[in-house]
Amino acid sequence: MTAVEVSYTEDGPPDAPVVVLSNSLGATRGMWDPQVPALAERYRVVTYDTRGHGESPAPAGPYSLDDLVDDALALLDRIGARRAHVVGLSLGGMTAMRLAAREPDRVGQLALLATSARPDPQGFLDRAAQARSGGTAPLASTVVQRWLTPAHAAEHPDLVARLEAMIAGADDEGYALCCEVVAAVDLREELARITAPTLVVSGAEDPALPPPHQQLIADGIAGASLVSISPGAHLPNLEQPLEVTGALLGHLDATGGHA
Repeated sequence: MTAVEVSYTEDGPPDAPVVVLSNSLGATRGMWDPQVPALAERYRVVTYDTRGHGESPAPAGPYSLDDLVDDALALLDRIGARRAHVVGLSLGGMTAMRLAAREPDRVGQLALLATSARPDPQGFLDRAAQARSGGTAPLASTVVQRWLTPAHAAEHPDLVARLEAMIAGADDEGYALCCEVVAAVDLREELARITAPTLVVSGAEDPALPPPHQQLIADGIAGASLVSISPGAHLPNLEQPLEVTGALLGHLDATGGHA
């Protein structure tokens, strides 16, 4: 499939090293809002909506993980970035892992949040079927319950409403096709090919992709470091923004910032 022109936003100095942030299944690039200001003080920060999400196109399927990688590479080419640091959460982390394994010369530092090299496929296949039969809106409440711990959700109803609106706003078929991408992911053999310095971030209370998924990734990538965020569910960057942003900056700055 041909790469699609995804919708993206740039922040920070145009001549700074590039950091690309890739969103989770069901979210938009707005999920990174807590991270962008601090990162943009010293990086050219590029956030984008994965195909089928937000303002990006939802072409006819099926999609493969390599299609999502091709979209990200096409975006780097559009903005004139030969190399970039790549940060991905959940589906975005799967895209980032495949990108780093397939095109190592394009990736500087790698950060993988709340993701998996081999998710259990059945739940995602079920969700794809539900999105096709009833749309994404009825799924929103259940999905967001995985994104935040119950206590944080109870304290932040406005955030819950915003996240549910992200899911409800996804293209029904595009979301279903991306669910099927996740269901097909098996990157276990790819991990040893990843040479980018890697930070793995785990939400200690993540019910969607629990900590053993991130432990497997950290064990499989040479030299990878693992950070556990607690309390934190599937979107720990929203629940613990200072801790996650600090971990990202510490990792990215370790090379002097250069991609």
